[in-house]
Amino acid sequence: MTHLISSRPMTEKSSPKAIVIFDIDGVVRDVSGSYRRAIADTVEYFTQGAYRPTPLDIDRLKSEGVWNNDWEASQELVYRYFETLCYSREQRQLDYNAIVTFFQSRYRGTDPHNWTGYICNEPVLLHSKYLEELTKAEISWGFFSGATRASATYILEKRLGLKSPVLIAMEDAPGKPDPTGLFATVRLLESLSNKIIDKSTPVVYVGDTVADMYTVEKARLEESSRTWIGVGILPPHVQQIVARRDAYAEKLITAGASMVFGNVQQLSPLRIEELLNETGFRQV
Repeated sequence: MTHLISSRPMTEKSSPKAIVIFDIDGVVRDVSGSYRRAIADTVEYFTQGAYRPTPLDIDRLKSEGVWNNDWEASQELVYRYFETLCYSREQRQLDYNAIVTFFQSRYRGTDPHNWTGYICNEPVLLHSKYLEELTKAEISWGFFSGATRASATYILEKRLGLKSPVLIAMEDAPGKPDPTGLFATVRLLESLSNKIIDKSTPVVYVGDTVADMYTVEKARLEESSRTWIGVGILPPHVQQIVARRDAYAEKLITAGASMVFGNVQQLSPLRIEELLNETGFRQV
């Protein structure tokens, strides 16, 4: 039987020392062979096989900080390909719904009742024991992701065995870097707490993209009374080549990450405590 744990924060006797909110794709699960593969498949299909973006092409697009939605990212790469052939976007109007449908057929599979697509083979990057350690250390946690609720729930509940985790997904808030979803996750954690959480409790957002770090920057501007900290995670696909790993880490730091880790579980309770006491930027 799968061991279930809950993200309900703390007990009646204690308020959390910090709130840690995790992105999912590239942080909780490796999506290089799923979401990113589906992007490449979709772009290749809608360019009639003429262009298949490389992982580096996709990273370059993502580094712009506004293409967190992979359906929109797929469409943008198709448009940009046709622009290299001197076609305007008006001349090559794309059917966005058709792009979504094709993408989902690769990512989820074609059977709506039994997923058989790339999602079924995503390696897990975070384990439930790590979350248990956060709870024991009086650190509250939840998830804010641009993934659909169904996809996010699949990894969190079916793969990790979490019981009704605190989650704000694509359907619940505007896309990143808009911080609305981040605020909503914090509010949801506060509402479920057995004790009122101090409004000054620091929030750490853990993500793998420039958009994630921009989200923290915008949160800091809109709710300056609270401490907001961005932590970057290097997705597995950028760690195979040292120069690429370092360049990706530098982009996250430039976008606002206070620290960058190779795996989310390196952000231990001790490192979180150290992070709260540190100033300036540091890469790990």
